[in-house]
Amino acid sequence: MPTQRITFPGHNGAQLSARLDLPAGPHMATAIFAHCFTCGKDIPAARRIAARLSGMGIAVLRFDFTGLGHSEGEFANTSFTTNVDDLVAAAAHLSAIGMPPALLIGHSLGGAAVLKAATKINGIKAVATLGAPFDPGHVTHNFADALPEIKAKGSAEVSLGGRPFTIGQKFVEDVASTELKACVASLNSALLVLHAPQDSIVSIDNAAEIFGAAKHPKSFVTLDDADHLITRSEDAEYAAEVITTWASRYLKLKHPAPPIGAPEGIVRTCEADPKGFLQDIHSGPVHHALADEPLAYGGTNKGMSPYGFLAAGLGACTSMTIRMYARRKGWSLDHVSVDVNHSKVHAQDAETGSGDKIDTWKRRITLTGNLSGDQRQRLLEIADKCPVHRTLERSSEVITELAP
Repeated sequence: MPTQRITFPGHNGAQLSARLDLPAGPHMATAIFAHCFTCGKDIPAARRIAARLSGMGIAVLRFDFTGLGHSEGEFANTSFTTNVDDLVAAAAHLSAIGMPPALLIGHSLGGAAVLKAATKINGIKAVATLGAPFDPGHVTHNFADALPEIKAKGSAEVSLGGRPFTIGQKFVEDVASTELKACVASLNSALLVLHAPQDSIVSIDNAAEIFGAAKHPKSFVTLDDADHLITRSEDAEYAAEVITTWASRYLKLKHPAPPIGAPEGIVRTCEADPKGFLQDIHSGPVHHALADEPLAYGGTNKGMSPYGFLAAGLGACTSMTIRMYARRKGWSLDHVSVDVNHSKVHAQDAETGSGDKIDTWKRRITLTGNLSGDQRQRLLEIADKCPVHRTLERSSEVITELAP
């Protein structure tokens, strides 16, 4: 996943720091991710969602709001409205470089901000929120003890997540006066609401109010026992998977033709977790799968192992080959299933020497239907003509080159 570090002018001209996660293949759409209150563009959920979307051809811009992270400006002078204006500025920048956004994703207060911003940005086809408040004023409970001081002095320093922030009275008044009901009701885009029932920061009631105020098409998906910040990798992965699958329905991505001579397109594998073995696998711009190692080998077991994918390829090709032959012959084959087991055994009779090991693939084929004994035997013979079977039986050439 290529990532560009860029800056663009925010609502007041301050340069905002951003990452533009680009697809390694064709670019088919663009999204903007808005982070949670006082968070930043590099939180785990943002990184994971951006990785998944870019894998399916959607570029993702994630940036630090004014005064946060590496962005310029004074956080004390910002408000919910300026966050919305920063999102509008981000969309304008993307449009200026030929990448107008079609999808907005917002986390927590960022979710409320994208609901508001969606009505101000042309071309938005889908909006997704994660743990978003229906009432932006809800965020003030994070510093409720400081509200009297903020009102008396105009601002006060508060500790949020162990970091000091100066909150101004302008921010408090702005979130208190903001209502989202009309914005949600006037959305001209599909809406996806993701929320955890046990969210202790923003209650699940907020999701119900957002969902109730919206018109169709709208969807609600529970994040089960995820925390508000979606810090666990498995929760971030689940949210990413749901958003990418849902978004593909409404963005109507136009997939390019595969390269000549490669009908399946390019199969691209990208590391999903540098600390483990989890891999994102994209077969062209349409199909996605996860590869991993079992727990016993240091993985997280979230996907099949590399050898599991090889076994799946052999099993699928075997079943397809048998079906194609039976269909052509008009035989009464109701169902095919293929069990594949992979192991390494000593090649006692192999030319390479008795001390070497070879890969053994054992197939167990189940054929269901009104078939004669001769027909079953013929279909068993046809299984050996499966192209993947033939590929595994003969040696292949793997050409490797280093990308610039």
